[in-house]
Amino acid sequence: MYKADLHTHTNASDGQYSPAEVVRKAKEAGIEYLAVTDHDTIDGLPEAMETGREYGLTVISGIELGAKEDRHMHILGYAFRPDDKALQALCRKLRQGRDERKYRIIEFLKSKGISLSLEEVEQTAGGSVIARPHFARVMLRHGYVNSMREAFDRYLDTEEYQAIERYKADAATCIQIIHQAGGKAVLAHPYQLNLSDVALERTVADLKTAGLDGLECFYPQHTRQMEEHYLALARKFSLCVTGGSDFHGEKVHVDRPLRPISLEIGWLLQA
Repeated sequence: MYKADLHTHTNASDGQYSPAEVVRKAKEAGIEYLAVTDHDTIDGLPEAMETGREYGLTVISGIELGAKEDRHMHILGYAFRPDDKALQALCRKLRQGRDERKYRIIEFLKSKGISLSLEEVEQTAGGSVIARPHFARVMLRHGYVNSMREAFDRYLDTEEYQAIERYKADAATCIQIIHQAGGKAVLAHPYQLNLSDVALERTVADLKTAGLDGLECFYPQHTRQMEEHYLALARKFSLCVTGGSDFHGEKVHVDRPLRPISLEIGWLLQA
């Protein structure tokens, strides 16, 4: 068993801290193995891995890919080759989709009486992939909402908003590209799918058929009952067990601090 956090984000996507800062904070938290899983990008990995070597902490290559089947279905990729051409091509396509979406978000929010400067949103992103939390921070800064959560609940994660969403690959394609890069694919935070037990089991079975390697059983919003259910699903479908904090930084998610989780990750270290 290793002290690991296999779900974290940096400012290469929608996190608060640089990759180096996340690694330093992970070391301070007692984490031995860290996966940086930025949304749709691997740009933060070189800095994270270099800092990990400086601090004696193992950084595992990671990414979090949204799947088109459901806006809450995310596939985590681990221990892949960052220089894989197909993976890099997908990241470029996803970034292009985000770049095109930012204009639609500005117009969508304007239709709701919220006037934001795209330049300010881009400055908030700091050159990283522009994501919804960057819009939410600017909305909060100007008093349009009282919290990041309100920005999503009222505007950025509604059914109406989905009409302007970006390109996403289907889950099977995400899994295939991760595998082609030599990595392992894991279903993130299954509770977010908001499925019945029967429907979730059917979904996991379908993903297993597509090549899914693991299930994220340990997550801040998972209750003990949820954890037991997901662990049972992992056993039933011979899936490896992962867990992570989904750390973004206190300004993004105050309730998701970095935390070491006891996990058996030999299957990742050998990937």
